[in-house]
Formats: sequence, structure tokens, C-alpha cells
Amino acid sequence: MSKRNSQAAKTAARERLRQERERQAKREKVRRQLVVAASVVGVLAAAGGIGYAVVQANKPSYWEGLEDAKVTAPAHTTGKDGTTVVIGKDSAKKTLKIYEDPRCPVCAQFEQTVGPTVEKDLDKGKYKIQFVGGTFLDGDALGKGKLGSNGEGSKNAMSAMGAALNVSPEAFLEYKAALYSAKFHPLETEDKFKSDDYLLEVADTVPALKNNAKFRNAVTKGTYDAWALAMSKSFDTNKEGVTGTPSFVIDGKKLTADSQGNPPMSVADFNRVVDAALKA
Repeated sequence: MSKRNSQAAKTAARERLRQERERQAKREKVRRQLVVAASVVGVLAAAGGIGYAVVQANKPSYWEGLEDAKVTAPAHTTGKDGTTVVIGKDSAKKTLKIYEDPRCPVCAQFEQTVGPTVEKDLDKGKYKIQFVGGTFLDGDALGKGKLGSNGEGSKNAMSAMGAALNVSPEAFLEYKAALYSAKFHPLETEDKFKSDDYLLEVADTVPALKNNAKFRNAVTKGTYDAWALAMSKSFDTNKEGVTGTPSFVIDGKKLTADSQGNPPMSVADFNRVVDAALKA
């Protein structure tokens, strides 16, 4: 091989090596650019995710969104937004106000023990009852927490009770008794009433509600959800100073069974305090 050919080969080899190094350098530059771009996208995505989470956290809940919604009141109600629910014979001279929260375990105890006595008294025309429903166990009354922070069951059950009341006062009372029954009433820590399916399961034990398409549609569509909130507000702003459940009022006076202010929880105590209030 001549010196000329040898020198040309070396030059060509150096050129190929130079070109390969340039290609590697370009690939490395592109790789670094892609890494930086991916990092920027990741940071932006993370920031966007955090922003989305913050927006979602501060977004009004479904129930908060109903606070100023138009109220559809059930049949058999009167007063502002249909929040006056009075049941009984017109001949009854006095009205017993009953304050209850659907999730309240003590209300369930009262209904299971004294509920049949109240039903008999209504049938006899001894008094009317006015139902006032609260939902404070969901965490939305008296400033005790964000609306729905402790659950949704009280509001959801109240809405379903409104659907039952729309069928008839009798269906309302039967459904209320079923919700408070030992079979269906959940522990206070279990928010089972938030489930429409569970509320409908309870309703199937009430003849007037079983397979009642209009009732079922009202429950699943939340027809009386805004009414449930309006009823809860009427509880929160009551003039008798009631803050707990169950509570009973006749002629503006809270009925208590003892000096500690406890509600009458036995049939004997209930009859005693109610009879005294009716005579006053």
C-alpha cells in the first residue's frame, strides 16, 4: 500500500470517528432535552393535580349545593317550604311536637318502646303530633361542622320520609317506625341511610310503599332532598330551644321526665308527662 493510500485511509477513519461523535453528541443533547421536558411536564401535572384536588376539596358538596335550591314540598304539609307536618284528628285540641333525627339511636329506642302508644293516642284523638326533623348527626346543624361532614344518612332518610308523606300521613308514620325499628335502624356510626337502596329495602315493609313507582322514583331522584334541608333548618331555628333528640313539646313547653331534663323514654313516663301537659 502506498503512503498516499495509507494516509487517505487514516483521514477517512478520523472523519468517520468525528461524525460518529457528533451524532452521539446530538443524541445526548436530545436525550437531555427530553428529560428536562418530561420533568417540566411532571411538575406541571403535579401542580395541576394539587390544584384540582384543592378545587375539589373546596367544591360545595351535593347537599351544600341544595341549600338555596327551590323546595318541592310533599303533600300533606303546610307552612314555609312545607316544613309544618301535623298528623292526627281535627278533633284533637292540642298538638305534641316531636323532634327527631333519623340517625338518632335514642329516637330509635323511643320509637321502639313508646311509638305504639303514640299511634294509639293519635287514633283516639288524644292529641295531634307535629313532626320536626333534624339532621344534626350528619354534621350540619348549629355550626357543628361542614354540611355532610359526618355523613348523609339523616338528610337522605328525611328526603325519603318526605316521599312517604307525599303518599299519605299513614305511610309516613309506618315508614318512620320501620326506619327506627330494631331490624333496620343502624348504629350511629354506620351511615346506612345514605343508600337509596337501603331506604327502599325498608320501604318494602310498608304496604303503601312497596312497589310504589312514584315513591321509588322520588327517593332515587331526590325529589324531596331540598325539602329535607328546609325541614332541618326549621329544627335548627325552633323557638322552643330544642337542641337534642328526641324532644317533646306541648304549648311551647318542653316535656321532661326528671329534674335533669331527660325526655320520657318509658310508656309510664311518657303518659305521665303528656297527660299533665294536656291538662295544663
